[in-house]
Amino acid sequence: MRFADKVVLVTGAGSGIGRATALAFAREGARIVVAGRNREPLAQTVKLAEEAGGTATAVTADVTRAADVERLVAETVAAYGALDIAVNNAGVLTMGRAGEIDEADWARTLAVNTTGVMLSMKYEIAHMLTAGGGVIVNVSSQIGAHKRIPGTGAYAASKAAVTALTRTAALEYIREGIRINAVSPGPHDTTMSLRPGETEADRAVRLGEQLPVGRVGALEEAASGILWIASAEAGFTVGHDLVMDGGSTI
Repeated sequence: MRFADKVVLVTGAGSGIGRATALAFAREGARIVVAGRNREPLAQTVKLAEEAGGTATAVTADVTRAADVERLVAETVAAYGALDIAVNNAGVLTMGRAGEIDEADWARTLAVNTTGVMLSMKYEIAHMLTAGGGVIVNVSSQIGAHKRIPGTGAYAASKAAVTALTRTAALEYIREGIRINAVSPGPHDTTMSLRPGETEADRAVRLGEQLPVGRVGALEEAASGILWIASAEAGFTVGHDLVMDGGSTI
């Protein structure tokens, strides 16, 4: 119960790592707000959190829209009276070689992955400054600052920017009680790690051969890393980018 009575906001919480992270916080006593663009998957996350004995609320919001993010933070504080921890997880993956990137895909990728994190931090930090501090964890990726894969130029650029933004913000706000870090997952058990037309069994074979650890990452493992870096146990960890990739970038 490391997070008993803490208020935690998780964006992109309708599936994958976001959902697993929200549920892990709920199991450890946090009151959680789950955010995303679509209400139905968020409602399912809330249901699962409540079945696990947690307290959860869903708020629909698009992290690319400043007004939505400002409202999201306001509704979080209105619901539970605080915002102690924020996990900025919303993200999209687009494909295309550098000379063939569709301009609309480029704009959308940066809007969600980079601008979405910037806007989220902007309004989270604004509240935390008035509340005496808080913790922010930005979900980046092994692809970007740590690894390059052909065909992922837009995604890599957007996630490398998240790492740089995280480290800069960490320096700017740690003296004011706001501790900011990033995590960079490698291939985990999400639809994003599946190639077009690939089955989970196919993926297991492919990644079993490619990754030093010999398997795809479990969602619970990603969530555990996020919870650790958000916890008081990691209080001396500032501006770090925790790579969780099964040895892929060694």
